[in-house]
Amino acid sequence: MALISKKYYNRDLSWLRFNHRVLQEAADKDNPLYERIKFLAIFSSNLDEFFKVRVSDIRKIKDLDKPLRKKLITKPNKLLKKIKKQVHIQQEEFGNLFTNQILPELKKEGIQLISSEDFSESQKEFAEHYYQENLKDKLTIHDNIEPNDKTIFIENEQLYLTALVHNNQLVIVKIPSDTPRFVTFPEEHNTHYVTFVDDILEYNLSKVYAQEEAAKFYAIKVSRDAELYIQNEYSGDLLTKIKNALGNRDTGQVTRLLIDTSMPPNLLNHIKQLLDANETDVLQGGKYHNFKDFFSFPNPTNKKLSEDVLEPIHDPELQKFSNMFEAITKKDRLLCYPYESFDDVLRLAKQASEDKNVTKIKVTFYRIAKKSGLADALLNAVKNGKEVFVFIETKARFDEENNIRWGKILEDHGAKVMYSYPGIKVHSKILLIERKEDNAPIQYGYISTGNFNEKTAKIYTDFGLMTAKPEITSELNQVFQLLEGHIIIPNTKNLLVSPFTTRSTFEKLIHTEIENAIAGKEAYIILKLNSLQDQKMIDLLYRANTAGVKIRGIVRGICCLVPGVENQSEHIYITSVVDRFLEHGRAYIFANGGAEKMYIGSADWMTRNLDHRIEVITPVLDDDVYSKIRKMIQLQLDDTVKARIINENQDNSYVNSSSKVRSQLEALSKI
Repeated sequence: MALISKKYYNRDLSWLRFNHRVLQEAADKDNPLYERIKFLAIFSSNLDEFFKVRVSDIRKIKDLDKPLRKKLITKPNKLLKKIKKQVHIQQEEFGNLFTNQILPELKKEGIQLISSEDFSESQKEFAEHYYQENLKDKLTIHDNIEPNDKTIFIENEQLYLTALVHNNQLVIVKIPSDTPRFVTFPEEHNTHYVTFVDDILEYNLSKVYAQEEAAKFYAIKVSRDAELYIQNEYSGDLLTKIKNALGNRDTGQVTRLLIDTSMPPNLLNHIKQLLDANETDVLQGGKYHNFKDFFSFPNPTNKKLSEDVLEPIHDPELQKFSNMFEAITKKDRLLCYPYESFDDVLRLAKQASEDKNVTKIKVTFYRIAKKSGLADALLNAVKNGKEVFVFIETKARFDEENNIRWGKILEDHGAKVMYSYPGIKVHSKILLIERKEDNAPIQYGYISTGNFNEKTAKIYTDFGLMTAKPEITSELNQVFQLLEGHIIIPNTKNLLVSPFTTRSTFEKLIHTEIENAIAGKEAYIILKLNSLQDQKMIDLLYRANTAGVKIRGIVRGICCLVPGVENQSEHIYITSVVDRFLEHGRAYIFANGGAEKMYIGSADWMTRNLDHRIEVITPVLDDDVYSKIRKMIQLQLDDTVKARIINENQDNSYVNSSSKVRSQLEALSKI
């Protein structure tokens, strides 16, 4: 795949364009000030993960044999240079935004972020006292470092200050990670002064090395390869391999060396030699790194500078029922997060754990909260004699350790726990409850686009479907039979299950639209996805376009399809909505000759979701649920405030319209 062509857009460069949309939110003056600061933190956090994962993958490609490398990607060095150039441009934009907009806006609110050069006499005294009481004994200081000293290890994503002293002797100081990043000085002249802990350290360290003429300290941060390199292993005890590999995550190869732009060349050369880093690894930033710490930037005023905290509503129809099984038996129920509360899922699990007629509970965990009401309900179910089966995906990146911890707790209490299969991820978010009613087993299912995670359910937009329809629950049981190892291939006619039927079913649905368009019938496809990357699906969408099918996409992140190209994609229009909540739900809608079909599920149109993960996608069969989802999707399609147009250049232009529709704000009032 070319880096950029008229046919495909490179996935990594497309992801960087998504992160630019996050940066646009930080620049949006209609957002409250502290929301803009939060988006700077998100941008920074996203970029850290990108370098730990994606850049490390690209670097590994360079080590492959040339014939195999050609099959995977062309010219990794060229791609890395393009990535570095794009990141540099965004970092420049980030710095200008922070310096020229955020800091002056804070000052208007009576909050001043100051550096050590601007400390007043009383602030210097405070800084000295703070250093002695809170920092001095926590410091790790390396000095007189030799260029090839391999005993010095710069930790992944940690903050360091470095300087040259004693006639070019290298000094490196680790900033303690267990201390607040920001320090608030006592108020002066009706102004609240805040400084980085970096500046407190810099001021005091300059005094420690006062005998040196140029003991100026500069910030550095290293990102290391965070891949475990076990995701495609097909043999052995995968759980043990993951446990053993977790300890290596923070010691991987350097994928980014972030430096202060003003760092002198001789100091940079010392650092590069120490880290065995090359020029490609070096990225210039501002004086401060780890802007993700701005999630906790203090507001020492009593002013309201953030959005109101959203209190999710409880589905009023569900609240009419004290018994969740009765509510679901009557009709399917849909929850739209974060506008509606995840508590109803917890209520279902809790009732199942206590109901004497419930015999079995089965669930998949991909990313579970550290404190999980659902896991607590499962523990209670085991205690009450229910058969509990939990499939835990131990390859959910950066959640492996927490998932394994919960697996052990559940296993120790008597639940049947199974862990990841070698070579495939279980990404589906499904729950199945079996209950005896009139001496017959009745099954209740829950299929979601999002994780069983109370925390993310408050900030991710997702759909969660509760159903007792036998045509769905019986097939959901087939998926669990697969996960438990009782069958090899699930037999499903309604559910789409990757890697078995998802791709082929979507292909048939698109072919139907092509045939209808050729026959002169109305033909359209509406897709709401996180990512659109799979070349075969993109090519099929191009064929549908050529046949006259109208295709409308809402793609939050990666989009490798190039819309708006004559004789290829002129009937394809794609937007991306980035707003207060992370758009995470997936929906797939097909005109189907006037009998519109809708599906929701956990799979994006990426090769990994279609071919290498176990995903579950359900048709929407209940009219009320259908209408509710359609309304939510239409709001996204109509967004003219937070929607950006995905075009050939991916320049993130906003939709231009005189009408102002902000879909998430509308959803808050219309759910």
